[in-house]
Amino acid sequence: MQVFKRLAAVGAIAFSTMCWAEPGVTETTITLGMSAPFSGPNGAYGLDMRQTITTYFEQVNKAGGINGRKLELIALDDGYETERTVANTKTLIKEKNVFALLAYYGSSPTTETMNTVFGPAKVPLVGTISGAATLRESLATNPNARYMFNVRASYADEAEVIVNQMVSLGLKNIAVFYQNDGFGKSGLDGVTAALKKNNLAPSAVGTVERNSVDVAKAVETIAKATPQAVVMVTLYKPTAAFVKAMKKVGQHPMLMTLSPVGAELLVQELGPDSRGIGVSQVVPYPWNNVVPVVRDYQKLSDKGAYSYYGMEGYLMARTMIEGLKRAGRDLSRDKLVSSLESMSGADLGGYRINYGPNTRLGSRFVELTVIGQGGKILK
Repeated sequence: MQVFKRLAAVGAIAFSTMCWAEPGVTETTITLGMSAPFSGPNGAYGLDMRQTITTYFEQVNKAGGINGRKLELIALDDGYETERTVANTKTLIKEKNVFALLAYYGSSPTTETMNTVFGPAKVPLVGTISGAATLRESLATNPNARYMFNVRASYADEAEVIVNQMVSLGLKNIAVFYQNDGFGKSGLDGVTAALKKNNLAPSAVGTVERNSVDVAKAVETIAKATPQAVVMVTLYKPTAAFVKAMKKVGQHPMLMTLSPVGAELLVQELGPDSRGIGVSQVVPYPWNNVVPVVRDYQKLSDKGAYSYYGMEGYLMARTMIEGLKRAGRDLSRDKLVSSLESMSGADLGGYRINYGPNTRLGSRFVELTVIGQGGKILK
């Protein structure tokens, strides 16, 4: 009898292995992978997203998981460096055998990784902190784009809202300060295109290298134009350095920046000097409990400890989970891709996601906020 019991146990294990041969999927678990900065000058961004996603997964698991399986997350630090993101993704897919990818960070890192690693491997990625056009190419032009499911609006969408606001105020002398990488260049292109629609062009352009705060040349170049306004396509540390340096040379233009800056982090870095800076946002206001998905997010965080990055990480995770639910119990990467493609106009609770067989844009939601007195973000 003992022999038969052992044979039955071995048979059950073998049967389970055959049924769930898809990487990252077992009878009881689904393993997802994440690469983002958890250290370095931009580490706060990734840490915020990871904390929210981990807490949300714990909540989902306590409620029974997804179609009977618990979620597991393997998150690797890439320091916002392209080479490390590529290496991390190879590790996640080839060594950690994750089922799919979630919540990446950065235009250049994600674009390179899409075209060299997860795209060719046919492993879907849901969500990245980037609005770059290189991640929104048509599937006919770039087959690797089939596996990149964007959740946020594009930089072109953000830039158009910002420029339209400036032009409506009668501003014409508008300069651009941008980060010299995929993020910054995509934002610069968006601002330039939006200005062109209004028969304008940037009055001056200055740049800063990624992970640097050396803004002296950019300030010198832009200050010569004495701009009425500056659009900053940079992260919080170089943005803060630029604002301080412009004030030192007696320049006080209207200042606006795109969502990746992280308004809360900019306030922490810049203090009172952040007052009056406008920030475009691509997810709902995290401190307002009117929108259902925001209320759901707030339940995961300590009271008041909300943030735009946490809100965005939550929306990425919600999108992934909706796709997993639709894919059903007999899970495969192809089924996940198809189920995500079925999310045309999917309502996550006041935030809509639009995918389809030929589109991966996700959302075009953009609204403007401003940093008010005491560092409070106002909409």
